[in-house]
Amino acid sequence: MAAEADGALKRLLVPILLPEKCYDQLFVQWDLLHVPCLKILLSKGLGLGIVAGSLLVKLPQVFKILGAKSAEGLSLQSVMLELVALTGTMVYSITNNFPFSSWGEALFLMLQTITICFLVMHYRGQTVKGVAFLACYGLVLLVLLSPLTPLTVVTLLQASNVPAVVVGRLLQAATNYHNGHTGQLSAITVFLLFGGSLARIFTSIQETGDPLMAGTFVVSSLCNGLIAAQLLFYWNAKPPHKQKKAQ
Repeated sequence: MAAEADGALKRLLVPILLPEKCYDQLFVQWDLLHVPCLKILLSKGLGLGIVAGSLLVKLPQVFKILGAKSAEGLSLQSVMLELVALTGTMVYSITNNFPFSSWGEALFLMLQTITICFLVMHYRGQTVKGVAFLACYGLVLLVLLSPLTPLTVVTLLQASNVPAVVVGRLLQAATNYHNGHTGQLSAITVFLLFGGSLARIFTSIQETGDPLMAGTFVVSSLCNGLIAAQLLFYWNAKPPHKQKKAQ
């Protein structure tokens, strides 16, 4: 029975969370303080947790827009720049064969972000433009993932993530400041993105060793922290039209 249980545990952990040598180190030799293997286990666990959580991160934002039938307070330019950054991370990671646990959330966040892009256009009366945007984005993504795109172009796209993230978040921050409220921004989504980007600094260093990836998440964490701080600052502020209804 003990051998069967050990075999089941090994199948569960190897290679999803641990390489076989680390499994032996931790669960056969019971060296539970083996730092390198513990770092791998923590990184893999965090990475998979972030990927799983990303399935739901932006759904509160999507539902808030749909419920209000409005995208008030959201900067379309900011959302599009975030989409550029997510696309760059995803394409760069696939091209370099990084583990899915180190970048998988970019795929799910991309799908949710492009949905938000369309909804913002739709509720601004630009539905046709939104449909055309979806088609063009799909075509560009196929080209980027094809062998036709040189590695230098993919690396340049990833390098552009830092300015894209900074400009995108500053545009959203400026919109919040100008409006004096955060409109339809979802607090759940913003705080989850902030926490996820912080955790990704560690996992990207541990799993990819790529300074470009790690640097992107450092900048992303700072920018997401700015938006999170604004949400707290404007927590009780209401859009003007809501205040009028209250009167």
